[in-house]
Amino acid sequence: MGTLANISGRRAVKAFRKIGYQFVRQEGSHMILYNPKPGYPILSIPNHKEVAPYLLKRQIKLAHLTVEQFQHLLK
Repeated sequence: MGTLANISGRRAVKAFRKIGYQFVRQEGSHMILYNPKPGYPILSIPNHKEVAPYLLKRQIKLAHLTVEQFQHLLK
């Protein structure tokens, strides 16, 4: 398993957009993403310079991805 350190909220959103998530709105410091495909929940990503790895890991799991797949999307 790779590392999830030093990933910003904006960079994470760009990765999730590659698999069909759409930016809907921003509530406070959180960006809300929606995927129109059935079975994909709404994601809430903090707009921080560095998102805590445990938060990213949870969002990755909700999006039906592995950490390795997510890291590939970051490239």
